[in-house]
Amino acid sequence: MNYYNEIKETLVKNEVYKKVKDYSKNKNDLNAYYEVGRLIVEAQGGEARAKYGNKLIKEYSERLTKELGKGYSTRNLALMRKYYIKFKNLQTLSAKLSWSHICELLDFENINKLKYYIYIIQTQNLSVRELRERIKSKEYERIGQNVDFEESKVNTLIKNPILIKVKNKNEKLTEYALHQAILENMEDFLKELGVGFAFIGSEVKIKLGDRYNYIDFLLFNIHFNCYVVVELKITELKAEYIGQITKYISYVDKNIKKPFHEDTVGVIICKKDNKYVMEYCTNPNIFTSTYQTI
Repeated sequence: MNYYNEIKETLVKNEVYKKVKDYSKNKNDLNAYYEVGRLIVEAQGGEARAKYGNKLIKEYSERLTKELGKGYSTRNLALMRKYYIKFKNLQTLSAKLSWSHICELLDFENINKLKYYIYIIQTQNLSVRELRERIKSKEYERIGQNVDFEESKVNTLIKNPILIKVKNKNEKLTEYALHQAILENMEDFLKELGVGFAFIGSEVKIKLGDRYNYIDFLLFNIHFNCYVVVELKITELKAEYIGQITKYISYVDKNIKKPFHEDTVGVIICKKDNKYVMEYCTNPNIFTSTYQTI
């Protein structure tokens, strides 16, 4: 089999297809690059040898560049080879990604990490720049590496720690200052929490008995159809915080949520975790995370 001619024919067809059917060129690009990657791997004698054999890629690159023009450098052909090896069992998932997105993911060795970023690119419509920022912030590592991110729970993609933008990260913050920093960067905060969070109100006033209390943040998650109560604490998690947010959750369930909404969820964001406290929390709708200022 003449692998070079097969590769050349695949790329020529792709170039023609892009000019004629521009609306679907991304999908065809991916199919063409995947096929080229497969042919290169076969030409090099299989995956085990393909990972290290670049002599053939250099030869193909020089010939393709001479015959077809720019765009077929050794680097690009090596990326196509890596695309085939990395995504051969994930081709269905990657179909909605751009080639630029895929190139950002090709160095991941952890398959779950790869699946996670594919998932958030698709569910949150991330640009390549946004994807780079998420990777740089070690977002996958902050959600827990064994998490099933497609599991239907509102806390599934909440990071730990949550990164909160402040004007001076070395300054000791009060709860009020932390609250204000989040308000100033609410969009970033909602993204840190996970998927589908929408802002309802800040310092939401509620009456418990003859006293008024204030919920730090009241959110709504559109994916899970539920209200979310968020409480901020600049100390270690304490047992009384569980009691406090439990009351707030009950208030929202009784006075704000409608019958068609799911049960309200509570999230306590504190400076430091206390696993022993959470061991005795019997409410499955209460979750905790820590924060880190940036």
